[in-house]
Amino acid sequence: MPIRGTDRRTFVETALKHERVVLATLIVIIPLLCWAWVGPMARDMYGAMEGPSAWMMTADWDVPHVVLLFAMWAAMMTAMMLPSASPLVLLYAGALRAKGDASVAGKTYALAGGYLIVWVLFSAAATLLQRVLASVAILTPMMEPASPLATAALLAVAGVYQLTPAKRACLRACRSPLSFLMQRWPGRTSAAFRLGVRHGAYCVGCCWALMLLLFAGGVMNLAVIVALTVWVLIEKWLPFGDKAARVCGVLLLALAGWMAAR
Repeated sequence: MPIRGTDRRTFVETALKHERVVLATLIVIIPLLCWAWVGPMARDMYGAMEGPSAWMMTADWDVPHVVLLFAMWAAMMTAMMLPSASPLVLLYAGALRAKGDASVAGKTYALAGGYLIVWVLFSAAATLLQRVLASVAILTPMMEPASPLATAALLAVAGVYQLTPAKRACLRACRSPLSFLMQRWPGRTSAAFRLGVRHGAYCVGCCWALMLLLFAGGVMNLAVIVALTVWVLIEKWLPFGDKAARVCGVLLLALAGWMAAR
């Protein structure tokens, strides 16, 4: 079906008018709660490490510490990525309301839940990767690269992926939420959850390599976390986002070459 800009505005306006509690919870409250933990922990990581990040001061990464590390990643990914899905959430809630659907809240939460579960699974993989890199001394106890070559390798992987067809295809899906929604309209709550999972998979496909920059710049480096959050929004929301992704790839490769030559 043809996708018109007026449709997008109508759906968003409908959602903002009627679903304020749902949307505030998904787009504002949940990310802010995650930032409220991640932000102080990141600051403490480069301070006394006697506050929110004190649990990281251990040589024995037993199950409770690994679970905390996973929770940290999950909170960080939620804080960074859930706001970037807000166009899809807004459009879906508005379209349900416009159709007179009686279960707008439940289906909208299901959509967002499906999206988040993919990033939770990504967080589990990132936790495992961090422990592997730390065990072979590629990452320091401060969760930073142990050498310029390690940084260069991470930058190079991220830079190369930014220039691939897979990146472009996934970014295209993330940048066209209305088209994505109308081609796969979910009628039931379970279908909404599956649609969220599918959109989350495209989002991970778009952004997984960028998340490697957390390892390159320091997993708990607040400046890197905020910069990546902003950059993801630039790629997904701004008209030149697709071109910006390619420019970013070239710059990352250049930076990788400079780091390798140090």
